Amino acid sequence: MGNHEIQKAFEDRNIRTVWDDEQEKWYFSIVDVVGALTDQPDTEHARNYWKVLKHRLKKEGFETVTKCNQLKLRSEDGKLRQTDVADQEQLFRIIQSIPSPKAEPIKQWMAHIASERIDQIQDPELSINQALMDYKRLGYSDSWINQRLKSIEIRKDLTDQWRLHNVEEGQQFATLTDISKEHPR
Repeated sequence: MGNHEIQKAFEDRNIRTVWDDEQEKWYFSIVDVVGALTDQPDTEHARNYWKVLKHRLKKEGFETVTKCNQLKLRSEDGKLRQTDVADQEQLFRIIQSIPSPKAEPIKQWMAHIASERIDQIQDPELSINQALMDYKRLGYSDSWINQRLKSIEIRKDLTDQWRLHNVEEGQQFATLTDISKEHPR
């Protein structure tokens, strides 16, 4: 597994993060996030807070806690140590359980995003509008955005035809529908 470790700042605290090439996901040090959101004075206090929180969440039946991975991350002393990490979904769920004024803006943002997503499920046109705004925000040209949306539509028509003619999903289907993750800007 190819991992790329970096540190991201949250206010005045560093959050150790790792990109996993194989899973194509970011993983975040839970202890770092917990420490930042609860104003723990040092890593040891943050570790203890996480230990108590993890135990409480397990008692509540929160299975994600038992599925949290451990990865070797560089600690304050420069050594690689096994550290509990969470992907975005797991981390968001953990943050929901942290009673802290610093966590509240994140919780409100997550509730807002969830509400928007539910609205998009009820009215798919909202998803298209959101995609347009996101592509523009990322700096893509109008021409590129139009071409991208047309290619999505064409690919959907093609895969619908394959399904109509009983082409089974598998390696060839995946190969034929794969899109490069690199987009020119």
